[in-house]
Amino acid sequence: MAQQAPMQDIRWHRFGDKDEMDQHVAKAITELANKTIANKGSFHIVLAGGDTPRDIYSLLRQSETDWSRWHVYFSDERCQPAHFPERNDVMARETLLDYVPVPAAQVHAIPAELPQPECVAQYTQTLSAVGTFDLVLLGIGHDCHTASLFPGYNWGRGAGAPAVLAFDRAPANPPHRISLSANRLSDAKHVWFLVCGPGKQQALLRWQSGEFLPLSAINPPGGLDVFVAP
Repeated sequence: MAQQAPMQDIRWHRFGDKDEMDQHVAKAITELANKTIANKGSFHIVLAGGDTPRDIYSLLRQSETDWSRWHVYFSDERCQPAHFPERNDVMARETLLDYVPVPAAQVHAIPAELPQPECVAQYTQTLSAVGTFDLVLLGIGHDCHTASLFPGYNWGRGAGAPAVLAFDRAPANPPHRISLSANRLSDAKHVWFLVCGPGKQQALLRWQSGEFLPLSAINPPGGLDVFVAP
């Protein structure tokens, strides 16, 4: 018998096209960052990889915000050499971080160029000094994966799950990956999924039907926001 997905509080936001979604999300991130900085003096954000957030990151360059108060983390990373073009941190630098004055010490890339056990230990240590994230951005794959959590694998659910997971046989290229666990990604005040393209609609239908997927393992106390464009 297939395992039933847990109940999730999901707020859906649908847009006419990707440009409309990108503009809305970039503005919403800026507003949340500024509100959070005003309330507690810092803003801790987890960036998603993939193609969907690229334009959002580029739009954020124009934001009026105190970049010195931003602390940046990553949901997952490919185990490739530092500065490799397909790494998520390289994409984030090329679209956003090289253009804004976030202090270098506050950009916490996953050291996925290291051997996996060492990388996991280092990033676990990094996250141990971080409480609840203010915002986690996530995408959705055609196969219903999010971050580097794939169907059929350990997603790190439950209160005792480790914060960081290593995979050496992920069903994607490259198969060696590092990911924050579902439990750690759920430890956030806000979790926003960014979904765009006709190829993602089937994944959304599977999620909405209650299929037990990595998407359904992300379950923050405040619920989820899902931003969808055709």
